[in-house]
Amino acid sequence: MGDTLQDRIARGLGTVARVVGQPADAFRPARPTRPLASENRFLRLPAAFHVGTRFTTPERHGAPLWQGLFDSAYTRPGDYLAQGDAVYFIASQPRLLPVLCVKTNRVVRLSRGPITDRVGEVPYGGFDARELFLLTEWPASMFGLRGAGLPRAHLPADVGRADWTVLLPASVPVAIQANDRLHDDLGREGIVAGVEESDLGWRLFVQEARV
Repeated sequence: MGDTLQDRIARGLGTVARVVGQPADAFRPARPTRPLASENRFLRLPAAFHVGTRFTTPERHGAPLWQGLFDSAYTRPGDYLAQGDAVYFIASQPRLLPVLCVKTNRVVRLSRGPITDRVGEVPYGGFDARELFLLTEWPASMFGLRGAGLPRAHLPADVGRADWTVLLPASVPVAIQANDRLHDDLGREGIVAGVEESDLGWRLFVQEARV
């Protein structure tokens, strides 16, 4: 009975999406590079997205969570949905409840290299130039404020480095670790200070790299 009801709900969401939504391309990442590559596209379906509980709720700063209306019988958590310039990933498809999606705003790369404390004559830690990229061209939700961190030299005119929260889907095929290096499409770089993996995907706490 539960499966039958879930199927009916999925079909109902698809019916609503055909009325109020727009076509979207669904992608299922298969490797660490370019999850939105054409070979990962497996479906085109009508979809609609909204924040809050109604379509009349406007988009807000720092609100990456959206509800998705589409036939979820064909999708699963970790899939991406691209609709025009907007890209979402599915965070959760709970039974008998709306689909939870994350709207992305950046494209990121992750790299990892050996940490060395033997650079120069004075011991200190730093990143080795031989770092390797773990992920490339992954849409992600990245939000935070410049100046949220501590000032570099604790001077009155200093602006602290930025602290970001980065959300990635559960389909990321590598184990992200603290001290991995993040690069985004704006040319910014950060160090992963904390990692949380859950059924909703990956949540990274990233500090802007010192320059």
